[in-house]
Amino acid sequence: MSKKTKGILFIILSAFCFALMNLFVRLSGDLPSMQKSFFRNFVAFIFALAVLLRSEEKFKFNHKNLPLLILRATFGTLGILCNYYAVDHLVLSDASMLNKLSPFFAVIISYFYLKEKVTPFQISAVIIAFLGALCIIKPGFSSLTTGPALLGALGGLGAGAAYTLVRKLSLNGERGPFIVFFFSAFSCVFCLPYLLFAYHPMTMQQLVFLLLAGLAAAGGQFAITAAYANAPAREISVFDYSQIVFAALLGF
Repeated sequence: MSKKTKGILFIILSAFCFALMNLFVRLSGDLPSMQKSFFRNFVAFIFALAVLLRSEEKFKFNHKNLPLLILRATFGTLGILCNYYAVDHLVLSDASMLNKLSPFFAVIISYFYLKEKVTPFQISAVIIAFLGALCIIKPGFSSLTTGPALLGALGGLGAGAAYTLVRKLSLNGERGPFIVFFFSAFSCVFCLPYLLFAYHPMTMQQLVFLLLAGLAAAGGQFAITAAYANAPAREISVFDYSQIVFAALLGF
């Protein structure tokens, strides 16, 4: 199987996992974005930790990649928090549309940062896929001038930048499980102060749904890291829009 085919399969798998995650997040009810983000990443952290402990290299990594790891974790955390904030404060269709800017940003950032050439066909495919998603989602544009909408777009940018940095780290020889581990640990530490001082009491059902969301997110993180390790954004980003199909099926 070619690396491109592997990348496509992994990004479709990640799209399914993230659609499943959004389902469980929605079922968890009215909880603060920070609290949702913490549990989303805590489960991924535990999974990545278990994988690293069973590997021969454990926590070894190239220290030259540390700035890139921090940038990837920062943009990834920004993307999650902005997306959850948009979901909580906008019509869901608007928030979903803004989050789906991430594949477009991934292609553009890869072109300038990684110098990966993009053909007219590839950029057209991403734009057409976005417009197709727009037709399915049917957003209400009245809310797109608000602050939450700008944060939603910023979340799409953050996710696109994070995926580009995952590609760069993989090209630099960094292991996928360590990239997931570092990002999840960074995000949990970032959200922890809020969780300690502004914790929102949860029912057992809400806790279960958040843990399931974290489990799905862990699958999504591992899959998308593997996807961009195998192929550049210009070849596989368009398949990230399959999340729209999975979300529709799960919603039904």
